[in-house]
Amino acid sequence: MLLYNVRDVERVLQLPRSTLQGLIKVGFVRPTRGPRREYLFSFQDLIVLRTARALIQAKIPRKRIRHSLESLKRHLPQTMPLSGLNICALGDRVVVRDGSQHWQADDGQYLLGLDVRLQDGVLHMVERPESSVTALERTEVKHAKSADEWFAEALELESSDAPAALRAYERTVEMDPENVGAWINHGRLLHEQGATREAETVYRRAIERCGADSLLMFNLGVLLEDLGKPDDALEAYHAAISEDPTLADCHYNLARLYELQGKSQHAIRHLGQYRRLVTQEH
Repeated sequence: MLLYNVRDVERVLQLPRSTLQGLIKVGFVRPTRGPRREYLFSFQDLIVLRTARALIQAKIPRKRIRHSLESLKRHLPQTMPLSGLNICALGDRVVVRDGSQHWQADDGQYLLGLDVRLQDGVLHMVERPESSVTALERTEVKHAKSADEWFAEALELESSDAPAALRAYERTVEMDPENVGAWINHGRLLHEQGATREAETVYRRAIERCGADSLLMFNLGVLLEDLGKPDDALEAYHAAISEDPTLADCHYNLARLYELQGKSQHAIRHLGQYRRLVTQEH
């Protein structure tokens, strides 16, 4: 059975590590442990985590969320079927479709439409913009691409057509300026392409729109280091751990920069925090 580590979950679900840890703590998922005590998540766990986040954001009572997720777990296959899956949260109930098969517990207000596919060994989860399952079943909705669709297209294009992926990320944030995942991926891809100045501009605009998201600030810190701005990088890294103190890589980078500046006490403190966090993960 294919298993996913914490970084895989963060990448696939765009889920901050602090949120992930909170969902584990309250028992919505129970990941196994790997040989180094690292968390390992099943395909089912990823689906449950994504649905749990949607239900929490919709302010569904926790007791009803737990009931919904238990029902979802019973209906999910152990591995990804070749036909993919469609998952919809309706009120506090869940609909799961595997090709022509489907299960539905009840009707209610639409909260989440999720398409899940496995392409070239990579798991993709894309939230659908349709307003209800009934409408989705009845007709093929014809409309201009939504922000979610542009984002999904950008993800698929990254490995094959970086310029097209960049354009798709631009369209995503034009339509949804608070989509922090699209801003982060846009800046990262520009950085990878060597367009460092453009990447910094994207990250700065993202901060104006979305605030100091932890991953956004971490990526900005890495970029600022490459631009030869260590003091600005330190500031960005500190902003990142202010949002999420569990970012181990951020503590490591802080330790390294402080060591280069001859500030041994600061370096030791962040290196110690990095080691504690890595030990907890494993």
